[in-house]
Amino acid sequence: MRPMELAKQRRQPLRLEEPRRRILRPGDNCWRVEPASRAATLVDAGAYYAALESALRSARRSIMIIGWDFDGRIKLRADDPDCPALGPFQRELVEARPELEIRILIWSVAVLHAPGDPVELVIGAEWQNHPRLQLRLDRQHPIYAAHHQKIVVIDDNLAFVGGMDLTVERWDTPEHLAEDPRRTRPDGTAYTPVHDVQLVVEGEVARAVAAHARHRWKVATREELHPLDHDGTAWPADLVPEFTDTQVAIARTAPPWAEQPPIQEVAKLTADAIVAARDMIYIEAQYLSAHSVGNLLAGTLALSDGPEIVVILTCSSHGFVEHALMGRNRDRLLRKLRKADRHGRLRVFYPVVPKGEAYGEVLVHSKLMIVDDRFLRIGSANLNNRSIGLDTECDLALEASREEERCAIRALRERLLAEHLGVSPAEVAAAATREGSLVGVIDRLNRSEGRGLRGFPAMQEDGPTTPFLGTGILDPKQPFEPLGFLSKKRKPRAA
Repeated sequence: MRPMELAKQRRQPLRLEEPRRRILRPGDNCWRVEPASRAATLVDAGAYYAALESALRSARRSIMIIGWDFDGRIKLRADDPDCPALGPFQRELVEARPELEIRILIWSVAVLHAPGDPVELVIGAEWQNHPRLQLRLDRQHPIYAAHHQKIVVIDDNLAFVGGMDLTVERWDTPEHLAEDPRRTRPDGTAYTPVHDVQLVVEGEVARAVAAHARHRWKVATREELHPLDHDGTAWPADLVPEFTDTQVAIARTAPPWAEQPPIQEVAKLTADAIVAARDMIYIEAQYLSAHSVGNLLAGTLALSDGPEIVVILTCSSHGFVEHALMGRNRDRLLRKLRKADRHGRLRVFYPVVPKGEAYGEVLVHSKLMIVDDRFLRIGSANLNNRSIGLDTECDLALEASREEERCAIRALRERLLAEHLGVSPAEVAAAATREGSLVGVIDRLNRSEGRGLRGFPAMQEDGPTTPFLGTGILDPKQPFEPLGFLSKKRKPRAA
């Protein structure tokens, strides 16, 4: 019997009355769980940037941007020739609204490492010359660590959190055309298709994200900001919420720094979500190279009746370190997972789109996990060692407690798979009904030519399955502290 048939025979609809331990545990695998009046997923930067542009126009008191990189030359609406660049657009906003203050905090090493324009970050630009518009570089991090969070908070009542910075080489649409004249850098050169996901939330959880952003600003600049008392909303008028009156968790990663202890909520949440899975785990990630995550997935695959696992990754690596370390460790981890997959429940792919007579890869930049129809996590954290304990990360997570929430999570998974497979969400939903299996849906709908999903060569090859020598130095789980034994006892980290 084929794996798809085995899976279909094995899968039975989950009885909603079955008791299940809650995944989210504030103070352990997440910082806080707060109510959101509305929440929506924004798939690919075309949707995110358009929603953000609308929300920024509604800002009255405060805009806070926390990023890995930033480039004021990009346009939030790449398909609108009259859309101003992001930097001048923000200058227009503060000049039009006397009470509005804009603060932008960017990782200091972005000037050397990130794709954006270093001149604007270091020297500045004309659009920055306003007393209520500040751009600062955050140097408060250990050696080799990165501030990797991607956050925008508006008026303490609306927050965008996910995998997308406001910088170059991010904008794209779900079509991911191999050649799209709108998908260009500010200098007019083209870049490859890129896929990503952002989550927007409104209400108390946005105020909690704002508190986190204020703390980051205080640590970096020593300026203390106070919460806002603002009753308005910046929710984009044409954005339909997928979740209403729901609970959303905030999970963070932060390295030990000065007297602050480490925060590893994201890593704990990843582990707890994998262990809690019953039917399926769906993952999108730029990197899958942390063998601690691989061990959890391998243990799940070894179970006789464990969940199916589908992973969508970036294939090609850029630069020597990324290729030698992230790529090779990913391949070694995939070989390990293939050996553990005795029951045919694993699929690992990278997405492609037609490009002439061949095909072009889609860069997967999203950091997303869906478990069953129950759990959704979107944020900045990759599945590599850096995101476990070296870089700062911020993810949002929802755990369904009502049928409409489960339907919304399932619909998002179907929409994402439809995008990668080049079919409609309705076709994915229909195939899921027929197959009773996520693996079965992909096996049925995936195409060998044109747009679709391709398997990694490592899934067919023999070779090493342990981390590459030098991983602990190039992709560490914690800061390199040669004199760490002399450091002071760390105090509890403030919120």
